[in-house]
Amino acid sequence: MSDVSPPTAASKVPEINEMQLGDLAYALRMGLKDFLAAPFMGLFFANVYVMGGWLIYLFLVVNEQIWYAIPITVGFPLLGPFLAVGLYEVSRRLEAGESWRRNDIFGVIWRQKDRQLPSISWVIIVYFLFWGFFAHMLFALFLGPTAFTNVTSSYAYLLQPEGLTMLLAGTAFGAVFALVLFCLTVVALPLLLDKELDFVTAMLTSFAVVRKNPRVMILWGVLIAALTFAGMALFLFGLYLVLPVLGHASWHIYRRALTSLD
Repeated sequence: MSDVSPPTAASKVPEINEMQLGDLAYALRMGLKDFLAAPFMGLFFANVYVMGGWLIYLFLVVNEQIWYAIPITVGFPLLGPFLAVGLYEVSRRLEAGESWRRNDIFGVIWRQKDRQLPSISWVIIVYFLFWGFFAHMLFALFLGPTAFTNVTSSYAYLLQPEGLTMLLAGTAFGAVFALVLFCLTVVALPLLLDKELDFVTAMLTSFAVVRKNPRVMILWGVLIAALTFAGMALFLFGLYLVLPVLGHASWHIYRRALTSLD
């Protein structure tokens, strides 16, 4: 991909590779290496995510909707891949042995407005909003409208049979929501950054990667979820390490999953 302007000719769809579990360890090692090579960029993009999370939490507290923090906390990681676009570009340049500056990275992100990344980003955002609506519906269905008021001062409702059932149902549905989005986007975003393809083709290619390598890719999804929630459990501060490493590692997963035919 040119650093001056995005490619105009359509790219060929890359070939899907057979992946091994060792590819995950390699990607994480390279993700940490890239983060240490460009720590400012990693901390910058992680800070956007962390500050966004705190602002959402503050908004819920001020508006006495703290009960909404549960579905938001579960769904918030769905937005992570889009925020990692700058990290993909840093890893791409480091891998290619190219120099990089902050303005170069921000410039590449800005130029994506004329390509396909905004389209897939809207898919992710709408997906996140739909999950919030669906979680709201589950809450009302299992606990009733009175719980919306009482749960702002106490989480005791969640320990009742109805509350526990709601949490189990929400977790099950949330896992399905996350799995579908993961399959459609796991390599789609770095692919759209690297190649000139439409976002539907990128999502279908991403799904095909998971279908061909289910064990490796599902384990990768589990690792992403586990590390992300571990970072969030530390008042979001753990994300300053987790998000940059996972963002860079996602680029290397993409490179291991696909072979360019251009």
